[in-house]
Amino acid sequence: MSATQSFRDRLILDEAEGAWWDQSRRYLLIRPDALMGIFRELPADRRGEAFAALARSITRQGADSARAYRAMGGEGAGLLDIVASTAPQLGWGRWQFSLEPGMLRLTVANSPFAAGYGPSDVPVCHPIRGMMAAVGEMVLDRPVTVVETACAAMGAPDCRFEARPADGPAAQ
Repeated sequence: MSATQSFRDRLILDEAEGAWWDQSRRYLLIRPDALMGIFRELPADRRGEAFAALARSITRQGADSARAYRAMGGEGAGLLDIVASTAPQLGWGRWQFSLEPGMLRLTVANSPFAAGYGPSDVPVCHPIRGMMAAVGEMVLDRPVTVVETACAAMGAPDCRFEARPADGPAAQ
């Protein structure tokens, strides 16, 4: 498999079974407002726990995707390029990474999670935070803590994330 083959080119629709596949990983299409509406339906005091569970799940499952991308020739900056080029093909907005010593930053324009949730006083892009954790651990070669520092659902022009080593002095 070529490192330059796009996600869209790798995606296979099995109409007989009603499934989308990228190798052994199954995908589904769901509207962002339907997904994020789950959290709006929860009592406010339960949303944080549900958002955290979603982020952890995406970290675990996203690590499988990130390992596959790494196997396509995506080490370090190459992995970041593959993830950034795949995100818009998944409908996850436009991603731009910045790798700095001991830190990975991500800016996401047009987050479907912020748009799907609507106005909020707290960051809501937990799926992106989860994927950032999976990718950050591979790129920084250690467990990371990811914080969404700006969210379009809160009125920011875009969503911003920082991943830092979990054992570092700046970890939150």
